[in-house]
Parts: sequence; C-alpha cells; structure tokens
Amino acid sequence: MLPERGPARYILGIDPGLRSTGFGLIEQSGNKLAYVASGCIKTDDKGTLPERLLTIAQDIQSIINQHKPDDVVVEKVFVNVNPQSTLLLGQARGAAITAAVLAGATVYEYTALQVKQAVVGHGKAAKEQVQEMVKRLLKLDTTPQADAADALATAITHAHSRQGFGALGAELLGKRKTTQRGGRLI
Repeated sequence: MLPERGPARYILGIDPGLRSTGFGLIEQSGNKLAYVASGCIKTDDKGTLPERLLTIAQDIQSIINQHKPDDVVVEKVFVNVNPQSTLLLGQARGAAITAAVLAGATVYEYTALQVKQAVVGHGKAAKEQVQEMVKRLLKLDTTPQADAADALATAITHAHSRQGFGALGAELLGKRKTTQRGGRLI
C-alpha cells in the first residue's frame, strides 16, 4: 500500500524500446524533484513481436497500478535511418501509451531534442551527459542505466514544463479557450 500523498505530483517517464523500455518515476514538490523508482523492462529477443509488445504493456500497467502517477510522459519517436527500426520503436511506444491510457493515466509527449534541451541545456547532448545530469538533478549516488536515465530525463522535462511559462499555459488553458501549439500559447 502506498503512503498518503501531500500536494506533490508523481511523474512517470517512459523511454520506449522493443528490447528495453526504460521507466523512471519522480516526485515533484514545488520546484523540488526527488527520485522514486526507475528501471528497464526487458523483452525476450526470441519472442514474437506480439509477445514482446504484451510484456511492455503489462509491465507499464503494473508500474502505473503500483505507483499511481499523476502524469505519464513518453518520449516521441524520431525518424531513424532504418525504417524497420523506426516502425518497431513506434510499436513499442504504442504499447506503452495504450497501457498508460488503459490504466487511466494522462499521457504527455516530448521529443528527444526537448528532453536533452531541458535536462542538459542543448539538444545534441550525448547519452552520458543526460545520465550525469539526471544523477545530479535527482541527487543520486549512482548513475542510472541509459534507458532508465532517459525515462527519468523525460519526467524531469515534464516537471520543468509545469513551472514558469508551462504552468502559466496550463492555468490559462483551464480558464479560457486557449490552446498550445509547439509550446506556444495561441
């Protein structure tokens, strides 16, 4: 059973992948972020595509049911050099999003460029730079695994977007007919 929660928000980040789907859960209290949990969902390379997608979906649902996040954040797919890899990544992403929606979660999306920009300060950051910044921002003793770090970085990006102009946009959206496009209020 989970302890009683205060005004903090829990954000689950997901870095989808067919071999390894990273997940990371953080707690946001005002402008403070705290690590809650992270890891990787590994699928059987010898399994069929439907079996592997089922593993991702079931494990994501289990994580959501266990931790009850307020928001679920998924990294958007980028166009890969290999179209087959892009298609498989999209299917893994779809399994994760479907699992989150079936669990009743609200899903948000950010590109890898947005995540790297928010966490490291530039969109061309290397995986090692993302891992190091996640370690620093969440005050971790050890460096998280690459896929888990990407998921935590996605959650951190969402937490940052809820502050400043991102929070202003959310407030305005709730009060009048305003929309956001490309991060801008319209």
